Amino acid sequence: MFPIQRLRRLRMKKEVRDLVSETILSVKDFVYPLFIVTGKGVKKEINSMPGVFHFSVDKVLIEIAEIRKAGITAVLLFGIPDKKDEIGSGSFAENGIVQKAVREIKKRFPELVVITDICLCEYTSHGHCGIIEKGEILNDETLKILGDIAVSHALAGADIVAPSDMMDGRIQALREALDGSGFMNLPIMSYAAKYSSSFYGPFREAAFSAPKFGDRKSYQMNYANSNEALLEIQEDIEEGADIVMVKPALSYLDIIRRAKEQYLVPLAAYNVSGEYSMVKAAAQKGWIDEAGIVIEILTSIKRAGADIIITYHAKEAAKSKWILK
Repeated sequence: MFPIQRLRRLRMKKEVRDLVSETILSVKDFVYPLFIVTGKGVKKEINSMPGVFHFSVDKVLIEIAEIRKAGITAVLLFGIPDKKDEIGSGSFAENGIVQKAVREIKKRFPELVVITDICLCEYTSHGHCGIIEKGEILNDETLKILGDIAVSHALAGADIVAPSDMMDGRIQALREALDGSGFMNLPIMSYAAKYSSSFYGPFREAAFSAPKFGDRKSYQMNYANSNEALLEIQEDIEEGADIVMVKPALSYLDIIRRAKEQYLVPLAAYNVSGEYSMVKAAAQKGWIDEAGIVIEILTSIKRAGADIIITYHAKEAAKSKWILK
């Protein structure tokens, strides 16, 4: 007790503070999300996400060259097709936008970890993450298509597939589809605890994926629940998930901590579009120190227990003096 113990002793000098820091951010922690569109020569800023762009495949290669120089080792790809239909057939097409992007990226950057999002919402005319019949999202009928998407991404060269649909049984369906096609060593990163959140608004603009009717509350999680998140994570692990994810991150740090304490598999957290855009908007108003806020946010996510942080701040954060290179 005071005066024998003085906790400020270890705070007096920066070098000592660094020496005893409990949480160290590294550029290797980050996954950088990228939005891929059809066409050529496209690099268009997304209105609600300053600093985030739609890229055509040729332009995304230039972006990836830049982030590789910054030390970022992994990306998460979202595809935006030029045509949509009721079943999202562009999602599993051999020459779909993500499939083309993966092939070209792996040719140029074979060492880059390419993670692909597995979902239907960007590809369906109705904007939902599953097949619809009479206004109902059909769970089991959707699983076959999700498996087809995963296999098509694996054939293109993806290193990890990441299902984000929140259908029951999807991890087992993907594992069986991948194993049956010879991809038994391809990891699955499951959006295991994905909440129905208002923080997804800017993403839905970016991906043109807002549902045309209703909402996603019948398959994404109720943000009032935490025990349910552990059930979702446990189920996905038992079905074969190699990495599990909590999404969003900031309002769900308690879920990240509970998951980290209970499960031994690698844990990812998605610092989502609304969290990013709020920081950018406040920074543009001059209300906050953007660089300081970003590092504080990312540190809090890692401190809570995340091993992997998916964040639109990755490129900027990677250049920070506070990040371990």
